[in-house]
Amino acid sequence: MFPERLTKGYSSFIEGRFSSERQRYERLADTGQKPEILVIGCVDSRVSPEVIFDASPGELLVVRNVANLVPAYDPDGRSQHGVSAALEFGVMALRVKHIVVLGHASCGGIRAFSDDRAPLSPGDFIGRWMSQIEPAARSLGPRGVQSDSVWLSRLEFAAIELSLRNLMTFPCINTLVGRGKLYLHGAYFGISTGRLLVRDPDAEHFLPVVDDMPDRVFRCD
Repeated sequence: MFPERLTKGYSSFIEGRFSSERQRYERLADTGQKPEILVIGCVDSRVSPEVIFDASPGELLVVRNVANLVPAYDPDGRSQHGVSAALEFGVMALRVKHIVVLGHASCGGIRAFSDDRAPLSPGDFIGRWMSQIEPAARSLGPRGVQSDSVWLSRLEFAAIELSLRNLMTFPCINTLVGRGKLYLHGAYFGISTGRLLVRDPDAEHFLPVVDDMPDRVFRCD
């Protein structure tokens, strides 16, 4: 049986948002989508790009995977390339102007890598997928006496940096960035705080995108 929660949610959508934005949906159906922003986010149910950025239908092209990773360019690899295919579609077909790698606090994929947990299944799909961030972990140096929370947070940011570097291994992306026709961004969402940090490409660190956060949510993860 189809989940009752989805049936109720759909009914609310049809009576509310779809009804009020009917013309927008009809226009999108007739003319196609023209999003300017591609967001690479995590599958985590708490971190929905459309919700975080209050986006309307047709505004964001969203790709989600475990830990919001971008594999390096590898056209001859034997694996299927879901992220690479989405990038090809967004960059070459839709001509997006921005790509945002959206990481987040308390990422389960990052913790799975850090803890070196036993596989959840014989396929160990998560373990093999997360092995891609080994270079990010090495870039942090010895773990030393850092607490788990500090180490995990640093690794979450390092993984975003790695994905941004991997994006530049795609020839078409590298060319368009060089021509000033495509821009890459790193962002980090604090689940408990709601605070969004955006990477400053000049200073190479992350800064709050909004300074005047409400006091009730302005605390660190």
